[in-house]
Amino acid sequence: MASEDLSHLRIEKSALVSRTRRRKRVYWVVSAAVVLALLGVLLKTGVIGPSVSVQAGTVTLVYPSQTFTLLNASGYVVAQRKSALASKVTGRLVWLGVEEGSKVRAGEVIARLENDDVTAARAQAQANLSTARWNLDQAKAEYDDAALGLKRARELVAKGYIAQADHDTALARYDKAVAAVRAGEAVVKSSEAALKAADVALEYTLIRAPFRAVVLTKNADVGDIVTPLGAAANAKASVVSVADMDSLKVEADVSESNLEQVKLDQPCEIQLDAIPGERFRGKVHMIVPTADRSKATVLVKVGFVGSDPRILPEMSAKVAFLSRSPAPSEENARIAVSKSAVAVRNGRTVVFLLKDGKAYETPVIPGDHLGDMEEVRSGVKAGDRVVMRPPDALKDSSKVSVVEK
Repeated sequence: MASEDLSHLRIEKSALVSRTRRRKRVYWVVSAAVVLALLGVLLKTGVIGPSVSVQAGTVTLVYPSQTFTLLNASGYVVAQRKSALASKVTGRLVWLGVEEGSKVRAGEVIARLENDDVTAARAQAQANLSTARWNLDQAKAEYDDAALGLKRARELVAKGYIAQADHDTALARYDKAVAAVRAGEAVVKSSEAALKAADVALEYTLIRAPFRAVVLTKNADVGDIVTPLGAAANAKASVVSVADMDSLKVEADVSESNLEQVKLDQPCEIQLDAIPGERFRGKVHMIVPTADRSKATVLVKVGFVGSDPRILPEMSAKVAFLSRSPAPSEENARIAVSKSAVAVRNGRTVVFLLKDGKAYETPVIPGDHLGDMEEVRSGVKAGDRVVMRPPDALKDSSKVSVVEK
């Protein structure tokens, strides 16, 4: 019986195969749906798919004064008071007390030439003057004695106590004493003049600063021969060159056709290539009354309002001539982007930052309009690259390819 029951058992292979096939179809359908959904998400977010062609711009620092600038010109910083210091006599440089960058006061001795001979001549002149003054004192003493003798002789001759010849002798002695005093006074004046000449000759060996200044260049060293003309071999015509830093001005060339936009005391802003992050206040100091026919320009001198130790002669500069003076709130630079880079997405003001080949939607807080630029108070920094005129299809994290203008 048991064997008969086992003989009736059968496995329906067709039913099993059918169920397996149905399960596989369901698996593949579900997998395909998941993959399609994932692809849709990736396409929508821009993770995959073709890159969007965009144009790029840069976040920059903009000064509000650029919106009321009438004219721009370029030039150089020039010291209006400068000097090459040399000696009036020829001599060997024995001491130099300054170097490049040293600050000097008016009248300060900055160098000295060999002056032993001149110093000796001055000492001799001083001794001669002292001798002349002593001789004059002696002559004055003899004059006083002769004056008293003449007075007594006049009284005695009037009373008949002495002869007229004795009176005449006293008178002659008095006249001789007067002449001696006058000669002594002349000798003293001559000696004083000789001493003054010696002082001048000694002063010629001392090189002094003519005004308060800063040493720009050092042209000679201790041991060099300094001569007024510099004609001798290896001789130096000047020891140092100095400039008054308070006299620095920008000399800019303005086209003749734009000269009518420039006026005396007109407010300006000065930008130095050596200090690109700052602008300095200035005003028109002078319009030189002559033109350069080869360049069709007129030289305009612009003075700095205030001083800054970083400003040095011969720095290249750019001058913006303004229609009015900037307000205090307009003196500092502001972060700004082109108005075409700003977009509104989902009620938010945004820009698209470019980084590693993708565009990232970045919320920003807009500020004032600055011409064709718009101030951005947060969200970006100067130097960032952004998408110009972002298309509607551009999404956050979309791949982009930058097209040159």
